[in-house]
Formats: sequence, structure tokens, C-alpha cells
Amino acid sequence: MIIKKIIHPDRVRHVNGGFSFIPHRFLTDGFLTSLSRQEVLLYFFLILASDRNGLSYYSYDSICKFLQLNLDEYLKARDGLLIKDLIAFDSTIFQVLDLPLKPISPDPCRSPSAQRSSTIAHLIQKSLKEA
Repeated sequence: MIIKKIIHPDRVRHVNGGFSFIPHRFLTDGFLTSLSRQEVLLYFFLILASDRNGLSYYSYDSICKFLQLNLDEYLKARDGLLIKDLIAFDSTIFQVLDLPLKPISPDPCRSPSAQRSSTIAHLIQKSLKEA
């Protein structure tokens, strides 16, 4: 058994003024390994930028600038997180969702463009239901 000892007691992490956290299940249940590098980067950014309800209002151009992603990389990462049920997006606001029971892997037979079309169709259907 490993005995844990705080290395720098004067630097113990505290949550002050923000609400960012990542559940331990994200690592232990395989969510981290199910994501691409860009998806991890975007997911962590959205966690850092979100409020206590997981909501974030950053625009795609701001996110691309912060994360040094081009538009295609951003769209692929965003759509991947939507498909994997880790975030919700209504075209103006993001919500980081509670983790699903297990990681969702996209169908490897589906192309990224088919996945993006599916995601866009899902968003359109959702907005029409709400209207």
C-alpha cells in the first residue's frame, strides 16, 4: 500500500471562486482514453470555463484562439464530445454533462462527416421540439 504524503503543505489545492473539477471516474472508467487529444483539450477547457452547472458561453473563435485549434479541429472535437454524451451544445451555450455510466465510443464504420451530420440533425431536431 502506498502511503500518501503531501509534498508541499503550503500549496495544497483549494477550490476558490470557481467550480472546476473532473470526477475521478473520468480516469478510472476509461473516459480519458476514449477521447482524442483535441477532445480532451476542449473538454478540459469547457470544465475550466464552466460555472457550477457546467455552463459555458465561450464562442468557437475564442475557444480556437485559447486552444490553438483550427476550425476543423474544433468542430471534430466538439462533435466527438457531443456523440460521446459528455457535453450538450445549443449553438450558443455549452453544458458539461454528468458522466454517462460508461464511455461511449462512436461507430468506427461511420465517417467524421457522417457523425457531424448526425450531430447537426440531432441539434436541429432538439431545437424544433423545444420550439
